[in-house]
Amino acid sequence: MLRKLLSAIAAVALLACAPLHAQSLNEINFGIISTESQTNLKQSWGPVLEDMSKRIGMPVKAFFASDYNGIIEAQRFNKVHVAWYGNQSAIDAVDRASGEVFVQTLAAGGAAGYWSLLVVHKDSPLQSIDDVKKMKADLRLGFGDPKSTSGTLVPGYYAFQQNGIDPARDFKAVIRSNHETNLLAVATRQVDLATNNNESLDRLRATQPQRAALLREIWRSPLIASDPLVWRKDLPENVKRAVRDFFVAYGNTDSDKTNLKNLGLGGFKVSSDQQLLPYRQLRLVSEKNRVMADANMSEVDKKAKVTEIDRKLAELNTLMASAK
Repeated sequence: MLRKLLSAIAAVALLACAPLHAQSLNEINFGIISTESQTNLKQSWGPVLEDMSKRIGMPVKAFFASDYNGIIEAQRFNKVHVAWYGNQSAIDAVDRASGEVFVQTLAAGGAAGYWSLLVVHKDSPLQSIDDVKKMKADLRLGFGDPKSTSGTLVPGYYAFQQNGIDPARDFKAVIRSNHETNLLAVATRQVDLATNNNESLDRLRATQPQRAALLREIWRSPLIASDPLVWRKDLPENVKRAVRDFFVAYGNTDSDKTNLKNLGLGGFKVSSDQQLLPYRQLRLVSEKNRVMADANMSEVDKKAKVTEIDRKLAELNTLMASAK
């Protein structure tokens, strides 16, 4: 009896760990990162996922979490099969959750990129990043999710690190939230400035124009590659084909175009993990700068960490050169 019980437990454990292609896949859970309130995200993504369900012949359900990491962990444990990410969170999905980039979004005008912003109230005395640097000790910053590309990674390096600003040390207060909440916090003067992106600001102009009219941009980043969609690598090949074909073709009907407009998108195009290479590089450069500036780290430990980071950067440079 005990042997049979142990065998049954082992069989269940193997099934739980088995790749998706070895199991029956009856529906797709689509993960959506928390850039706005769940209500807004349901309204904007819902029609697209309904179309996806009809066209691939399989139920597609939206999966939400309170932060980016919740979607990554859900994909890691097969609770999410396909997900919409930013470039930084996609790195973690690829590295930790058996993920693979297969398409990327296109902006409403067809551009394959967007910009990170620093936004202030229209009546703020802040006019530039130089003003932020001068007044930082008296400023409250609305920062993005730690895994947000436009809310944390890109402004953290280009706006702050390159200007000698350490948000954790230099600002009066740092409050982390999603893009929509940060914009509203600036509009209502709960924070003095916030990181964001042009797509989220455009959505606020469409949904809450009076609040958006209270905002002003003071800094803009280099172009960021548009958001990737990531599936689990172990999805059945026929499901992968159906999902990729759906997204690449989406936008051919008037209904599709309306749904894309509500998302602030122009469509999707085929992509791969190579799209993430510049953001891996940016992560490593940011980490190297933090290590070198760490007064509490011994010189021996600092040298060892910098050497390892330089090794990884060299590998990335080789990959990026071969990808061109």
